[in-house]
Amino acid sequence: EVRLVESGGGSVEPGGSLNLSCTASGFTFGHYAMIWVRQAPGKGRELVSAISSGGSLVYYGDSVKGRFTVSRDNANNMLSLQMNSLKPEDTAVYYCSADRLGDNYWGQGTQVTVSS
Repeated sequence: EVRLVESGGGSVEPGGSLNLSCTASGFTFGHYAMIWVRQAPGKGRELVSAISSGGSLVYYGDSVKGRFTVSRDNANNMLSLQMNSLKPEDTAVYYCSADRLGDNYWGQGTQVTVSS
C-alpha cells in the first residue's frame, strides 16, 4: 500500500519556523521526484517546492524562495521542508506528493497556521 504521511504542521507566530516531514512507504521513494504543494482557504493549490529523485535539483516558488528549504533522505524514505521567516500568507494545508512518469501519489496534508 502506498502511503505518504505529512507531519510537523502547527501554529506559529509570524517570523517563526516549522519543519515539515513526509514519510513514504509502499513504493521506491528514491525513484520519484517529490513535491510540496499547499492550499490556502478558498484558494487553489500552489506549488511550493520540488526536488528531483536524487536530490540534486530543487525548485522553489517565488513566494517561498529564500525562506524554505527542501531536502530528502532516500535511505529513510523521508522528505522535509524547513520553513523559516513564516508569514501569515503561508497559512495553508501542506501536501507532499510523489511523481514519476505519470504515477502520482499524495499525502493527506498537514495544517500550517501563521498568526499572531
